[in-house]
Amino acid sequence: MSSQSPISARVVLLCGPSGSGKSLVSARSGLPVLRLDDFYKEGDDPTLPLVAGTSDIDWDDPASWDADSAVAAIERLCRTRTAQVPVYDISLSARTGETTVDIGGTPLFIAEGIFAAEIVDRCRELGLLADALCLSRGPVRTFRRRFLRDLKEGRKSVPFLLRRGWRLMRLERSIIARQTGLGAYPCDREEALTRLAAAAVAGRPAPTSTP
Repeated sequence: MSSQSPISARVVLLCGPSGSGKSLVSARSGLPVLRLDDFYKEGDDPTLPLVAGTSDIDWDDPASWDADSAVAAIERLCRTRTAQVPVYDISLSARTGETTVDIGGTPLFIAEGIFAAEIVDRCRELGLLADALCLSRGPVRTFRRRFLRDLKEGRKSVPFLLRRGWRLMRLERSIIARQTGLGAYPCDREEALTRLAAAAVAGRPAPTSTP
């Protein structure tokens, strides 16, 4: 891929704990968005990790996610501005189809998901990275937002959501430490929007001069 089309757009990787507001920030930015959650492995994949001491699949472990396919889709978007990507149903733990993501003429788009920090280095090495941001709202607020969202959307059973929620609340500081250690800048919602706006301006093509 890297020897084909030149890079014509770059990506901002937006990570943070589940429930930290990534989708909200992405929507408010006005930029095209690639949902990295659509690159989860399917529920019958034998390589899926389990939560230690339980039979629960650990959907918060990067091993539950297809990083290679996510990076390939980001590179296609940066080079050709369109990419075929999977459609994933979290409640079914399965891919239900494909869709086309088209970023139009923008020089910048967002790829958001809890594993976005895992591919910071790879996107940087490929020359695709404009910025990498890690959102943080605080463990209690994140727990509440995540639980209410997942309950409303019927993502998993209530017992599973409660077990996952308590575990993630206890682990939130270490999750953020890992993501920032991988190269994502820690910030709240407003600072994230400010950095996204600055990145969009920096990536905007120069206006054509008139004779």
